[in-house]
Amino acid sequence: MSIKVSSLTKVYGTQRAVDGISFELKKGEIVGFLGPNGAGKSTTMKMITGYLPPTSGSAQVCGFDIEKQPMDVRKRVGYLPEANPLYHDMYVREYLEFSAGIHQLGKNTKERIEEMIVLTGLGKEAHKKIGMLSKGYKQRVGLAQAMLHDPEVLILDEPTSGLDPNQLAEIRDLIIRIGREKTVLLSTHIMQEVEAMCSRVIIISNGKIVADDTIDKLQQGNTKQAALLVSFESKVDEQLFKQLKHVTRYESQGQNSWKLYTNKPDELRKEVMQMALTHDINISSMQAETQSLEEVFRTLTKQS
Repeated sequence: MSIKVSSLTKVYGTQRAVDGISFELKKGEIVGFLGPNGAGKSTTMKMITGYLPPTSGSAQVCGFDIEKQPMDVRKRVGYLPEANPLYHDMYVREYLEFSAGIHQLGKNTKERIEEMIVLTGLGKEAHKKIGMLSKGYKQRVGLAQAMLHDPEVLILDEPTSGLDPNQLAEIRDLIIRIGREKTVLLSTHIMQEVEAMCSRVIIISNGKIVADDTIDKLQQGNTKQAALLVSFESKVDEQLFKQLKHVTRYESQGQNSWKLYTNKPDELRKEVMQMALTHDINISSMQAETQSLEEVFRTLTKQS
């Protein structure tokens, strides 16, 4: 596992900012880490990268423990914090050279810096002082710094903050390319970006994980109560639905269409197909009810 988090907890006085969370990330995954403000996202990221010690629990990066082997962890992690601390009086290349020295890149320094400048689209701004750059270009400098030492894991806290639509698309494509070879954990409040970049989503609220699944499965609704939308070519006796083992309740949607609630949508789909075959009923359409990721997020974080 690239990242393994076990019962990770952070307590500030009487507040449990992060409350016993556990998850694992594999190489090649781009995982969205979502939650309301104050949910514990940034605190979790800071613990994984070694910037904050946990109160209890543990975390490993590429097999190295964040407390017992912090330097080994930092060698393998690229981190872009939410605040994106930069030296505004330094020139872009100067700052990247400074960062390369910290990572001891040695003879590969110049080549790697130019590669990052091209990769993050900083070419036209590389001769400027960082303080002269727009917020979007400052964000690119932060990304270049995070990737400079070619880490196996990238932790990105609000990486698209302050970017215009064109910049946002470029950074999104960059993160997708990086994610093919590395592990990326990123937080953002832009749900469209999560849907475009991430294969999986972890949602945290009040310091606890309230969801951890693929976007498709989350959009199909609460796994405890999903629904199938079924339309028939002719009128159907609703008494037939009562005979279906995996229907918990049903509602008419008008025009021979029904919403069938279930705990097991895959099993119910088979049952409906069998019912139609047995009673010679033609099905016009059948699909799982889906929600937008934003609706899922709001529902889960309000419930918690």
